[in-house]
Amino acid sequence: MARQRESVGWRVTNGWTVVEADGEIDIAFAPLVRAAVDGLLADGHRHFVLDLCSAPFLDSTGLGMIVAVTKHIQSRHGSLRLACADPGLLRVFSLGGLRPVYSFHDSVEQAAAQPPGADELADWPHVRRRRQR
Repeated sequence: MARQRESVGWRVTNGWTVVEADGEIDIAFAPLVRAAVDGLLADGHRHFVLDLCSAPFLDSTGLGMIVAVTKHIQSRHGSLRLACADPGLLRVFSLGGLRPVYSFHDSVEQAAAQPPGADELADWPHVRRRRQR
């Protein structure tokens, strides 16, 4: 079986730089996504939506890349939202303990509906504390 050809594209919508990760976000593809975000940060982009809507797969390497990208965006006083409605991908975030840390949206349109706010990652990671019984 031939492997899907991965690509990383981007566009600006309502002040957000939407990075489209169209491929399996694994050990081979995650570095390409990270390089794209790093390059966009170097070019002055600060507020990102990572579009995972077309990603069929995400592994621990992909999760690590997203954390690394988040730290880099935070160091530049930017913000990050994730567009992902796939239950399988969301489960990977849950298993990795990252589901409560990120702002998830069902679509890019939903994620970019409001312009970026100041300091969205200022207190990252903003893990919601569980209630103690």
